[in-house]
Amino acid sequence: MEEYIKEALAVGHIRPSTSPAAAGFFIVGKKYGGLCPCINYRGLNAITVRYPYPLPLVPAALEQLTAARFFTKLDLSSAYNLVRIREGDEWKTAFHTTHGHYEYLVMPFGLTNAPAMFQSLINGVFQDILGKWVIAYIDDILVYSTSLEEHVRHVREVLSRLQRHRLFVKLEKCEFHQSPMSFLGYVITRQGVEMDVSKVQAVTEWPSPSTVKELQRFLGFANFYRRFIRNYSSVVGPLTSILKGKPRRLAWMDQAQAQAAFQRLKECFTTAPILHHPNPDLPFVVEVDASSSGLGAMFFQRHGEPGKLHLYALYSRKLTAAEANYDVGNRELLSIKAALEEWRHWLEGTRHPFMVLTDHRNLEYLRGAKWLNPRQARWALLFTRFQFSVTYRPSSKNCKADALSRQFEASGKPVQPILAPVRWNLMEEIRRAHADEPPPAGCPTTKVFVPLQFHRQVMQWVHEAPSSGHPGIRRSIQRRSGSGGYHWGPM
Repeated sequence: MEEYIKEALAVGHIRPSTSPAAAGFFIVGKKYGGLCPCINYRGLNAITVRYPYPLPLVPAALEQLTAARFFTKLDLSSAYNLVRIREGDEWKTAFHTTHGHYEYLVMPFGLTNAPAMFQSLINGVFQDILGKWVIAYIDDILVYSTSLEEHVRHVREVLSRLQRHRLFVKLEKCEFHQSPMSFLGYVITRQGVEMDVSKVQAVTEWPSPSTVKELQRFLGFANFYRRFIRNYSSVVGPLTSILKGKPRRLAWMDQAQAQAAFQRLKECFTTAPILHHPNPDLPFVVEVDASSSGLGAMFFQRHGEPGKLHLYALYSRKLTAAEANYDVGNRELLSIKAALEEWRHWLEGTRHPFMVLTDHRNLEYLRGAKWLNPRQARWALLFTRFQFSVTYRPSSKNCKADALSRQFEASGKPVQPILAPVRWNLMEEIRRAHADEPPPAGCPTTKVFVPLQFHRQVMQWVHEAPSSGHPGIRRSIQRRSGSGGYHWGPM
C-alpha cells in the first residue's frame, strides 16, 4: 500500500485530501504483476446519477469477424487513470489509509460511471472504424483484417490514434498479428469462436458447491458460455430448481439428480462445438422444431462440399402458458417466427433466399394459405420481410432442433387437448380420422364429415372465426352445418 501511494503521488494521480468523505482502501495483485487499488465506493455510487452509455454486447461484437484472418489485441495501460476527474469533484473520490487521507485527480477504478465514461471516450476515438475492422470493449481493443498487408495498415492507424489522444497500451498484454487469439473470454480463430481453454479447465476442476452462493457463482460462470452448450437450460434445470427454495446449504448427498447435473454440465464444456463465423455471401439454412413445451432452432451455412453445414448459432426457449395451448401447426409456425426474430440481423435482406427446415409438412404451403387467423396474419406480415422457402424434413432427420425444443418437457406431464382454431391444420386431422370413422351413408359429397372426437374443436372454430362475430350458443349451433361445408352426423 505504501508503495502504491508513493507512486500515485509521484505521477500526479492522487493528492492529500481534507474531504469530509472517506472510502475504504486496500490493494490486490494484478495478473501480469503490479498492484491494483480497490476502493469501496458503494456509498458514493448509491447517490451518483447513472451515465446510461451502453457497453458493446460481446456476442454481437464477435459477429463482425466474418472473413477476418489476422487479429491484433491491444490492452490500454491503467485505462481509467487516463481520464481527468472534473475540477472541483476530486473531494468525492477521497479514501483513507493507514498512511493518510487522499483523493484522486484521475478517474479511479470502482466508480459506477467509470466503464460507461471510458467506453464513450474510446468510441469517440474509433467512431468511423468501429465495426469495420476494430472492436473496442472499454480498454480491450481488437483489430481484425482479411490480409496481412491490410492488417499492418489497420494496426498502425489504431496505434496512431491512441498516440494522438495520449492513450497508451501495456505491451506485455498485447498480441500482434495472431490467430488464434484469446479475447474477452473467447478464443477467436479464422474459422469461428471457441471457449477459452483456461476457462474450460477452471470449470472441469470446480469443486462441488456446498452453499447457495457457491452454486450461484458456478452457474454465473457457466452461463457466460451457454451459447456453446446444447440443451443448456435442460442441463442446469436440476441445479436452478434447488435455488427456488432458497436453502442455506446444499444437501448434495440427498440430491443425486443435482449432483449428476453438476457433473454433466462440467462435461459439456469439454465437448462444446466451434461456432463458425457467418458469411453473408453464402446461403443460410435455419432448422426449427417445436414440442409441447419448447421451441428449438439451429442456424447453419452451407460450406464446401454439397450437403455440409457449418453451425453458427443455437437457440431454444420454453413456451409460455399461452403458447403451450397452441396446436402443433401454430407451435411450428411460432418456432419459425422466433428464429427469424433471433437472427433477423443476418436473415433480413440477405443476398440469397434461405431455407427453413421443419418436420411439419403443412408449413410448406404457408405462403399460399387462403385463410389465416389474426395471429397468423400478424406473423405473416413479419415473414414478408424475409426471402425464404419452407422445406419439409421428417423428424428422424430433424433431430438437432427437435432435441432443443424438447429440452423443457417434463416426464409424465398430461397432454392438454388442442383447442386452437386453425382451420388448415384441423382439416388434415379430420381427414386422417376418416380411416377409423368413415363418413356415414347420406353424407353429401360437397361437405366434410366431422367425426365425434372433433366436434368440440370445429365448434370452437365456428365460434371464434373472424367472420362469426363470436355468437352465442344458439346461433353457433344454427351455423354449424353451414360453416366450412361440414357434415356433423347425429349430435
